[in-house]
Amino acid sequence: MPLAMFLTPTAGRLARAQARSRPLHKPKPIPIVVEALQLRRQSTAAASSTSNGLQTIFSGIQPTGVPHLGNYLGALQQWVKLQNGAAPDTTLLYSIVDLHAITVRENLAHRRRWKREMLATLLAIGLDPNRSIVYCQSESKLGLPDNADPLDELSTMKLKAGLFNYPVLQAADILLHRATHVPVGQDQQQHLEFARRCANSFNSHYGRTLIPPQTLLSPAKRIMSLDRPSLKMSKSHANPSSRILLTDSKSAIAKKIRAAVTDSTSGVSYDTINRPGVSNLVDIMFHITSSESDTVATTQHDLAHDLQDLSMRAFKERVTDAIDSHLAPMRDRYEAIITDRGSLLADVAAVGREKATASAAVTMERVREAVGLDTPWEFPGQP
Repeated sequence: MPLAMFLTPTAGRLARAQARSRPLHKPKPIPIVVEALQLRRQSTAAASSTSNGLQTIFSGIQPTGVPHLGNYLGALQQWVKLQNGAAPDTTLLYSIVDLHAITVRENLAHRRRWKREMLATLLAIGLDPNRSIVYCQSESKLGLPDNADPLDELSTMKLKAGLFNYPVLQAADILLHRATHVPVGQDQQQHLEFARRCANSFNSHYGRTLIPPQTLLSPAKRIMSLDRPSLKMSKSHANPSSRILLTDSKSAIAKKIRAAVTDSTSGVSYDTINRPGVSNLVDIMFHITSSESDTVATTQHDLAHDLQDLSMRAFKERVTDAIDSHLAPMRDRYEAIITDRGSLLADVAAVGREKATASAAVTMERVREAVGLDTPWEFPGQP
């Protein structure tokens, strides 16, 4: 089935999705994507656009299924904002690092489903394959945690097979696509420094071939677990109620928020030290509503002051309503995409793969030429 037929709002799939949604939360149409063949013809142009001193933004996420609210507010929402606000000549690459965790034993059906769910979610939140290169990138992961410091001597003692798993693989993807800017949180800045060192070391030996990336510090929102507000919200937590998935229904959201750990102090206030659970809910509500046109509160303290007289039950109901109002359109778009029996996700993945392959080929051609691994059959001065 052609890509445009599904993504165009005239199709019956979106009509059914809209019928299931409430009038106040009517989903926005999914961005219309042109035929896969037309996008494939653009791949060469997209690849060469990063060779003229233009900006290229790269980021990636592991395929863990449907992301949770912490993933969205911490990174994915920023991806969409970067896409929608970038200059027309900026290249954007968003990667599903689909083989990043293959050394962790998982059910193969789960792994395949999670990759499908992640791609569907990226489309549902607003990433547009017409504007961004959305693709699955194979990586392998060895033994160190994702936040390990590549410059730490204690960490280098744990090297396996000569690879420093995460930072080296991350640097490879960044340099391969000639990223000029990489959006990261505070805890990832050291990895960008490592990528810069790799690029500068190569360039010092072979001339300016690779691009040392610049840190694009993301205003990441640190969202904490609902049942243990001292820990970040995470898929790895055993309790499913500790996190809100982007596809959760309103009833599921309400149940999780009602069970969220708070305290016995009356009223609402923002105090991350003494009231971490309440403050986490204030954070969620603030970040969810901060982009709305009628938002009055400019800080979490302002929002808490506006809500200070509410009972904890009423406050949690307000938080539930804010989350559901924001996620409802995404839920509907996700449902329409994931239940499609055509070739939508396959076509989007194929287009992204071809664009990313074309982008990588440009860099590899330059690297091979720089180190003398290009084809030697023709010599200068030959007749």
